[in-house]
Amino acid sequence: MFGMGFTEILLIAVIAILFLGPDKLPSTMIEIAKFFRNVKNTIGTVKDSIEDEMHISDIKKEALAYKQELLKATDRVSQVTDIPKEVTRSLDTYADDILKDDEPEEEKSKEEETPQEPQEVTFKNKNKKKKKSKNLEPKEEKTDV
Repeated sequence: MFGMGFTEILLIAVIAILFLGPDKLPSTMIEIAKFFRNVKNTIGTVKDSIEDEMHISDIKKEALAYKQELLKATDRVSQVTDIPKEVTRSLDTYADDILKDDEPEEEKSKEEETPQEPQEVTFKNKNKKKKKSKNLEPKEEKTDV
């Protein structure tokens, strides 16, 4: 106990008998035993609390892992709940396409007349044809004969 051998314990007992006397020695031994019992209980509670703290860190790690799993599950659930929205969007586009097919022929022909290819734009001067007016007659060349 505490690195003490039998001889050290015997020496302490002899000194205690000399100083305390035979009357106070039994009550003192009981108080010393209570003190050591309290120290032992305190050390045990400290040890248990440290072990609980270690287990709490493990529990925290497990809780974080469960939290990550829950987040993944909620993402999957949100993806599944988004599917009806995507289906309604695609149905709306299909309905629009069907309605376009049911348009009158005049509107279709207008759409078909529009050129599909872009036109080339240039800034070159185009040769304009001279307009012939009715009042003007072509000039005759005068020749001297």
